Amino acid sequence: MDNEKELQEQGREEIPSVTPENGEELKSEATESEKVEASKSETDEVEIASNNPTVSESEDSTEEKTEEPQADATESQEGSKSKKEVKLNTEEDLSEKSDDEDEEEEEHEDVDYSNLNKEELVAAIRELSQSSNFIKAERKAREIKPYFDEIKDKERQAALDKFIADGGEEADFDFKNDELTDRFEANYKLIRDHKIQYVKDQENRKDANLKKKQEILEKLREFVDSEETNIEFNAFKAIQNEWKEVGPVPGAYAKTLWANYNALVDRFYDNRHIYFELKELDRKKNLESKLELCEKAEALSKVENVSQAIKDLNDLHHEFKHIGPVPNDEREPLWQRFKAASDAVYDRRKDFIEGLKEELEANLVVKEELAKQVQEFTQFDSDRIKEWNKKTKELQEIQKKWEATGGLPRAKAKEINKTFWSAFKTFFNNKGQFFKKLDSMREGNLEKKKELLEKANELKTSTEWQKTANELKKLQNQWREIGPVPEKFRESVYREFKEACDYFFDQKRAQLGEAEKDFSENLKKKEAICEEIVKLAENKTSDLDKFRELQDQFNEIGFVPKNAISKIKSKWSEAVDKFINSIEGITNEERQKIRIENQINKLKSGPNASDKIYRKEQTIRKQIGQLENDIAVWKNNMEFFANSKTADKLKGEFETKIDAASKELKGLKSQLRIVREYS
Repeated sequence: MDNEKELQEQGREEIPSVTPENGEELKSEATESEKVEASKSETDEVEIASNNPTVSESEDSTEEKTEEPQADATESQEGSKSKKEVKLNTEEDLSEKSDDEDEEEEEHEDVDYSNLNKEELVAAIRELSQSSNFIKAERKAREIKPYFDEIKDKERQAALDKFIADGGEEADFDFKNDELTDRFEANYKLIRDHKIQYVKDQENRKDANLKKKQEILEKLREFVDSEETNIEFNAFKAIQNEWKEVGPVPGAYAKTLWANYNALVDRFYDNRHIYFELKELDRKKNLESKLELCEKAEALSKVENVSQAIKDLNDLHHEFKHIGPVPNDEREPLWQRFKAASDAVYDRRKDFIEGLKEELEANLVVKEELAKQVQEFTQFDSDRIKEWNKKTKELQEIQKKWEATGGLPRAKAKEINKTFWSAFKTFFNNKGQFFKKLDSMREGNLEKKKELLEKANELKTSTEWQKTANELKKLQNQWREIGPVPEKFRESVYREFKEACDYFFDQKRAQLGEAEKDFSENLKKKEAICEEIVKLAENKTSDLDKFRELQDQFNEIGFVPKNAISKIKSKWSEAVDKFINSIEGITNEERQKIRIENQINKLKSGPNASDKIYRKEQTIRKQIGQLENDIAVWKNNMEFFANSKTADKLKGEFETKIDAASKELKGLKSQLRIVREYS
């Protein structure tokens, strides 16, 4: 029924006109009254338990009505107004209330597409193209399309500007759609085609149902007017079942068809007193059923979820209407009881809607202020990564507040969302431009370091020890002054440069016997670097680039005296830990990542680096496997505990073990990812 409800909400804007048998052409734009009757007709084709008209028709109403479309203007206006009231007056209001509820609930559905990029909009339109609710899908697609067109227009303008900048003429410019645009337009057309075909199918089905029901009415009319007094009741039931199986008809005919059907059913019972006792028995059963529905309706006023209560009440309305009549003396008291229970739920819903409106208005005030705050970020500029990252965190905090605030009034939602997310995107576009410039600078640094590497490789086999040593030291100083290179080349280019320098100095020490002296000098240098890192930690600079620079210097220095190895390792580890712990604004997982990176870099700078890294990875994998096995065993053991205080205590102990092991397992998996990333 979802597509039919969507069809009623949008009116008849794309529904082909229907020509009834009498030759009158119906208007494609139905009145509000006709929409209500169309909705009611969908629920009217249900078997009446007592085989009598519904209680909304008079017990003596056996006269048939002329079958003409119901399109009175006054009724349309009154029907439109009555839909806004959430109170029941008669049982015929039941189906109208249901449609009103659905439209009210739809009013608060809202999806913000303004902050989606091109790929996300294509994914959204593709998901809609697979929906079976064609009416709603087409409406959502029309909501998405302006955002996609805006992105497409910007791409076209950018391409045109580039074309003109390259010397082309605007008249010669030919912009071709990319794959994403073709996919979007194909899915958009598919959604439109689905909706058009669905509307046509619905109208054709209703026309066919109208013809079937007219034939059934004629059959029922002959049956009722028959002079036979002993016609089997099963034959009458068969006609009723045939009527029930036929689906909805055009709204303009629904009321007359339903009235004529009820009139004929009444005549059947009035003309055949032999079924009087059966009729009374059915009415008593109907009374029991409706009393049960009254109790259920009264209980709904205590249900905490108002939306669920309304849905359940709609189901009860449908059941109440189609159960059939009750004894006449019980009819009015029963109806008043059911009406009072329904109105109590509607009153709660009214209060809920008012509260929701107040909440949305309060959200609007908060989000307007957040949107103003975000505007300041569009003007931010800096040449320092640290400042960009600081501003990014501030903006992300505002984003968290925005997302935690909740929905907005529909009339204001699109405008305020566009204001917020446009500023948000502007900041990150500016940040992206900054990092593009930074990457360009790092590419230049890489070329400079490659030149130094080439010179170092030329010098490493020289036997002019002092001269070459001085030249290599100059190259090392130049290396430090150049600055960072792209991250993916940082380790490899440094390792090659260090290997060239180490090769020469190793040969030099071997030839000149100055190894021990160099070791002592190396120790002093490494201690100085440790002290410098401690100062970085104490000053809370959080300067990772400087830290990595010092780390590279430490690793390139070379060996220290054997009796000082343990001492300098400990001093280095303490300095690194102090610095990592001093970094502000990062998670424990990020700290662990920096520690593992430091360990991997240390392994890479030494001999047999690949073997050492492989052994470390295998050690972590072994620990992960053991923990996973332990957790599985503990969980399996817990399933065998019986319900007792002792068992509960044991379960608690095992749960504590499992929680601790799970946390450790998570940390090990994180370490493994880092090792594999940097190895």
